Amino acid sequence: HVAYSTAKSGLVGFTRSTAMAYVKKGIRCNLVIVGTMHTPLVEERLMKQLGPEAAANLVAKRHAAVPIGRMGDAWDTAHAALFLASDEARYITATHLVVDGGLTAARPG
Repeated sequence: HVAYSTAKSGLVGFTRSTAMAYVKKGIRCNLVIVGTMHTPLVEERLMKQLGPEAAANLVAKRHAAVPIGRMGDAWDTAHAALFLASDEARYITATHLVVDGGLTAARPG
């Protein structure tokens, strides 16, 4: 977790610094932090590593662990990024948006 935490902190700081450097030019900078995502690549790797039944069980457990009831997919991430790039988010800069179905909030600590 040390490497992940260090990288995440670095990206948050980079986002804030970049946002402040370009805000007067009308450029906003935000960070999308994604949680557990279910993709075809993840599915393929799990099938190869675990076999069909074990992979299906693990995927079901991962879905159940997310408070919203499912892992995210590429569309969830894309919609968040598109929102931040849109005029609806014109007053949002120098921050991060966690797209994880509530998983971060559900974890203790």
